[in-house]
Amino acid sequence: MLSELLQHPTLDSLLWRGDARPSAMRPGVASGFPELDAELPGGGWPVGSLSEILPATAGIGELRLLMPALAQLTKQGLTIAWIAPPHQPYAPALAAAGIDLARVLIVRCSRTQDALWATEQALRARACGAVLAWLQPLRFSAARRLQLAAQEGSALALLFRPPEAAAEASPAPLRLKIASCVGVPSIDIFKRRGRPAAGPLRLPSLAIRHALDRSPPASPVPRPARQHDHA
Repeated sequence: MLSELLQHPTLDSLLWRGDARPSAMRPGVASGFPELDAELPGGGWPVGSLSEILPATAGIGELRLLMPALAQLTKQGLTIAWIAPPHQPYAPALAAAGIDLARVLIVRCSRTQDALWATEQALRARACGAVLAWLQPLRFSAARRLQLAAQEGSALALLFRPPEAAAEASPAPLRLKIASCVGVPSIDIFKRRGRPAAGPLRLPSLAIRHALDRSPPASPVPRPARQHDHA
């Protein structure tokens, strides 16, 4: 019976096959790395759904991986919200990557609960082109809330989590790990809609360390235009 359904010329177009990579309902935002876009549903970072990025170590290249997409969004006049970043984003490096600093919004939070609330509100508000959040610890129920909020909006919803979170269940449709392979960052898409990825992607262009990969110097530097504290 199943084989007959799969061979039916009309029904076949209405069926989703688990071994096929589905087209996203909305096109993704190009990552700037063609080999990565080829593996991402929608041909880029998905909008309207939660994506998790799990770097093996902080500063391995996770921010540089996002810079082309974020720069593209700010050029379109969209705001990029940073929720509870572990370090002050280094403004000169962001500007050098093509990001309009006037479109950068930083929200400092003293508690995970506050950061979760701020992230959810930013996603639901439809006022941001991308929302980057650092939340730890994070329960499944809280991640589910963020996924639902992301579905209501149209932003890139990017959640940074520690590598051990890979062993935890998550409602995020896209999850990827970043590690180093002989000095070259490797991207392992271990969860995505459709069939599993063929294997880790090596991105030599991320191999050179950059100011974005480390904390900014202690001396004063230009800062993004807007910054809010959420106590």
